[in-house]
Amino acid sequence: MGFREARVKAGMSVAQVVDKLSVSDAAVYQWETGVTMPTAKRLIEIAKLYGVTVDELLSEQNTVSDGQ
Repeated sequence: MGFREARVKAGMSVAQVVDKLSVSDAAVYQWETGVTMPTAKRLIEIAKLYGVTVDELLSEQNTVSDGQ
C-alpha cells in the first residue's frame, strides 16, 4: 500500500498528518516518496493514525529505488 495510499485511504491531508504527528510537511513527503523512512516508533504511530498495519505501510516502499 505505501505511505501515500494509506494516508489518502484514511482521508487525511498532509496538513492533518503534520498536525497529528508534530512533524514537518517535508517529512511526510519524504516518507511518501521513499527519500527517507520514519523511525520504528514513528512508523507505529503512522500505522495507527492511518488505520493500517506497519506491513501494509512498508509493502510498496523501495519500489521507487528498486533496480536503479
